[in-house]
Amino acid sequence: MGEMKKLVEEGKIKYVGLSEASASTIRRAHAVHPITAVQLEWSLWSRDVEEDIIPTCRELGIGIVAYSPLGRGFLSGGLNMVANLSKDDFRKHHPRFQAENLEHNIKLFDLVNEIALNKGCTPSQLALAWVHHQGTDVCPIPGTTKIENLNQNIGALSVKLTAEEMSELESIAGSVRGDRYSSMTSTYLHSDTPPLSSWNA
Repeated sequence: MGEMKKLVEEGKIKYVGLSEASASTIRRAHAVHPITAVQLEWSLWSRDVEEDIIPTCRELGIGIVAYSPLGRGFLSGGLNMVANLSKDDFRKHHPRFQAENLEHNIKLFDLVNEIALNKGCTPSQLALAWVHHQGTDVCPIPGTTKIENLNQNIGALSVKLTAEEMSELESIAGSVRGDRYSSMTSTYLHSDTPPLSSWNA
């Protein structure tokens, strides 16, 4: 962060952001130079960041960039999406897409899809709307390769959710089965930097 601060002071970069950082790492980095944004996975599918990281960002005035707001695409198509994954798609190895968890998670998608049908929108629009409703400091970044999906994502901005609908969606999503990644993948849970006192320069 000290080196990043120098780059800002030299005018070579304007802002500094972090991705998949723990709350303590965010605090330590922010103490050296203001962090503008933290990128993290946040959706109805992944809400573990709400415990420590979201409150830390808001306490420090840091913007939140929510990646995979459609749950790795699962909240856009459910079982159809999973069935159409190519053989080398990395998502095939994620615990949530494994048979022992998928059967349960498909039921959750079906419930989300039912709410979407009642609201006259797609399940992906409903999922994106939920992220949009988290606050003006949140910017979801859904990935897409098709214009029709881009237009659909933009349409999510028009989906308004009541407090009751938000609560219902969160209740459904609260029982997602399977970890976000396999145990071989590092996330913010494994990214705490060691204390300075432990460094051997």
